[in-house]
Amino acid sequence: MSPIWKRVVYPWLANSGYLRRRADGGAFCVVTYHGVLPAGYQGGDPQQDGTLVSAGNLRRQLQLLKECYHVVSPEQVRDWAVEGKELPELAVLLTCDDGLLNALTDMAPILREEGVSCLFFALGASAAQKARMLWYEELYLLLLAAPAGGYTFGALGMTVELRDRAQRRSAWWNLVKKLSQYDQPAREDFIEASRIQFGLPDQWNSERTNNEAQRRRFGLLNRDELRQLVDLGMSVGSHTLNHPILSQQTSELAWREISESRGLLEDAIGKPVWALAYPFGDPASVTTREMQMAQQAGFECAFMNIGGGFGASLPRFALPRVHVTADMSLSEFEAHVSGFHRDFRSRLTGATP
Repeated sequence: MSPIWKRVVYPWLANSGYLRRRADGGAFCVVTYHGVLPAGYQGGDPQQDGTLVSAGNLRRQLQLLKECYHVVSPEQVRDWAVEGKELPELAVLLTCDDGLLNALTDMAPILREEGVSCLFFALGASAAQKARMLWYEELYLLLLAAPAGGYTFGALGMTVELRDRAQRRSAWWNLVKKLSQYDQPAREDFIEASRIQFGLPDQWNSERTNNEAQRRRFGLLNRDELRQLVDLGMSVGSHTLNHPILSQQTSELAWREISESRGLLEDAIGKPVWALAYPFGDPASVTTREMQMAQQAGFECAFMNIGGGFGASLPRFALPRVHVTADMSLSEFEAHVSGFHRDFRSRLTGATP
C-alpha cells in the first residue's frame, strides 16, 4: 500500500468512525501477535524483529479494541466454533504465535493490566524443561554470523552466497523450505555442521542465553513457564512440535508435527488443547491435507495467518487472522481489523480475499 494511505487515508477513515462502522455486522475478527520486544533489547535486524511489537503499541491497540470493539476470551470462541453459541457484536479474539519467553515476561503483564486474555500458540517442544530457540531463527542468526563467501551444503544439494544481508536472507529462506522436509534432529545436525563449516566457535550464540533481554527475545517458553502463563489466565494452543513448513513435509512427518504436539502440551499444562495455528500460516505453507490432519488430530479449529478482519469467511480449520507487525500504526491496525485493508487491497490486485 502507498505510504499516503497509511499516513493520511487510514487516520482519516479511523477518526471519522468509518472503519468501526464498516466492521459492524461481521461475525468476529482474530488478531495475532508474535510477541513483545523486551525492554533493553538491542535489535539486530528489522526484518527479523518486525513481527514483534513494542509494549506501548500493544497497549494502545488493546485500548482501542476495548473502547471500540469487544475483546472475547478464547473459551467464548471455542463455544462459538464447537457449540454454535453466539458471540457479542464486534467480537475480537487475541492470539499470539511461537511461544517466545517474552509472551510471559513482557506481553502477559500488559494483557492482565488491560483485563483481557489471549490464546498463545506454543510449540510441543516447549513442553520440555530445557529452554531453546526456534530452529529457523537460530539458522538465520548463524547465517548472519558466517564469514562472507560461497558455501556448498552437499547433503542438501545447495550452494549459497553469503555476502550482503539480502543474500543471507534469501539463502536463509531457501534453507528453511529445504530443511522443513526433514525432522527436527536432522535440522539440528545441519545447523551444527554449518557452524563448523563456517568456522564459528561452540559458543557463537551465547549472547542469546546469557543476556536477559536477548533471552526473552529469542528463547522459547519451557514447561514451567507454560504453566505460569496458564496461571495468569491465558489459554494455550498448539503451533506444532517444531514449526516447520508443513506443506514441505511428508504426510508422516506432518502428522507427527500436528498430532503429537497436542498431547505434549496437554500433559504440560493439565488442560485441553483445542486449537492449532499452522506454522507460517499462508497458502504456500498450508494445504487441505494439513487442514484434514488438524481435524483428525482432535483439534476443534485451526488458524491461518492471513486474510483476517471483519467480513472474512470463517472456515473452522482455516480461520483467518490479522497479522500485527512492528511498523503498523494504530489507524493501520484498525484498517486491518475492520477488514477494509484486506478488501481494498484485493480490489487493487484482483486477488481473492
